[in-house]
Amino acid sequence: MLEIILFIVGFLFLVKGADWLVDGSFFIARHLRISNMAIGLTVVAFGTSLPELVVNLSASLRGVADLAIGNVFGSNIANILLILGVTAVICPLPLKKKTIVSELPFTLIAALLVGFLANAALFMNESSLLLSRWDGLILIFFFALYLVYIVKTSKEFQEEIYEKETRVMSIKRSVILIVFGIIGLFLGGKWIVDGAVYISLILNLSEGFVGLTIVAIGTSMPELVTSVIAARKKNIDIAIGNVIGSNIFNLLWVLAVSSLIKPLPFCAINNIDIMIIIFSSTLIILSMATGVRNAIDRKNGILFLLVYLVYLIYLFYRG
Repeated sequence: MLEIILFIVGFLFLVKGADWLVDGSFFIARHLRISNMAIGLTVVAFGTSLPELVVNLSASLRGVADLAIGNVFGSNIANILLILGVTAVICPLPLKKKTIVSELPFTLIAALLVGFLANAALFMNESSLLLSRWDGLILIFFFALYLVYIVKTSKEFQEEIYEKETRVMSIKRSVILIVFGIIGLFLGGKWIVDGAVYISLILNLSEGFVGLTIVAIGTSMPELVTSVIAARKKNIDIAIGNVIGSNIFNLLWVLAVSSLIKPLPFCAINNIDIMIIIFSSTLIILSMATGVRNAIDRKNGILFLLVYLVYLIYLFYRG
């Protein structure tokens, strides 16, 4: 019963935590003359990726590899198809050229890299697929390159001219809001996942299915709430940067740390999930071509949600 109560309370923590995180990050960007996209790709993305990290650390320590891998892959798919879909239905999301030519390709590279490392055993005549500790170090190396890229691009956008704000918040208060926002997201995400797992055990579902669906959606709730709130406040860069940055964090940081703690056995069928991640990322690019004014509009948002529904039906039959 306690798990169900915390499950409900978790949503309240998510909403308020996301609100504080977006506000704090927005004013930090104003004070430091850093672009909103850079903030979304780093601070906000890391904060909203905490539930995935916590779940994966716990799963790795317990040796539940299917849950750890399914959580990351399922979250990345949900981030694009579910979160961007819902956000675009509420408020169309205009895409900047920089996002298309830089951030999205990095997401694709991260997905392809994880797929290659996980299947490397096929080229070495080994019997089982695995994400080893060496693979984790390689992922962290690419994650470091990503951070260097963010620092470099944020400096390039320091000359960006901001409009005058009627409300000004000090850096100290902004940092406090970010800290409390991340704590709220962390607790809310954890309680939602705990409740979801508790419910799934009652329904007798497999670990892989739970990781790709219930846990993935549960740990993606911070991204959903944060992106929706950011979009409603017209902070579109944070809304999009949050999703893209979170996906990169999940693949290059969360999976890396998990495999460093304990190597993760990899099921060949998860390659389909990697293909779905790649396909979902390309849908964003297609949205720029078909949407109004290079935006993920409501029509594309509905398409994203329909594709996600089809994916969930596929997972149900896959077991």
